[in-house]
Amino acid sequence: QVQLVESGGGLVQPGGSLRLSCAASGFTFSSHAMRWYRQSPGQERELVAAITTTGTSTLAADSMKGRFTVSRDNAKNTVNLQMNSLKPEDTAVYYCNARGVLPPYASYWGQGTQVTVSS
Repeated sequence: QVQLVESGGGLVQPGGSLRLSCAASGFTFSSHAMRWYRQSPGQERELVAAITTTGTSTLAADSMKGRFTVSRDNAKNTVNLQMNSLKPEDTAVYYCNARGVLPPYASYWGQGTQVTVSS
C-alpha cells in the first residue's frame, strides 16, 4: 500500500521556522522525484520545491529562495522541507508528491499538513 505521510506542520510566528517531513512507503522511493506543493484557501495548489531522485533540488519561486530548503534521504525514504523566516503568506496546507521517473510514471499524494504563520 502506497503511503505518503506528512508531518511537522503547525502554528508558528512570523520569522519562525518549521521542518516538514514526508515519509514514503509502498513504492520504490529512490525511483521517484519528490515535490512539495501548497494550497491556501481559495487558491490553486502551487509547486513549492522539487528534488530529483539523486538530490538535485529546485525552488519554484524567488520568494522561497534563501528561506526554504528541500532534501531527501533515500535510505530512510523521506523528503524534508526546511522553512525559515516564515511569512503569513506561507500559510497553507503543504502536500508531498511522488512522481515516478520510470514507467508507469505513477504519481502519489500525501494527505497534507497545515502550516499557519501568524502572531
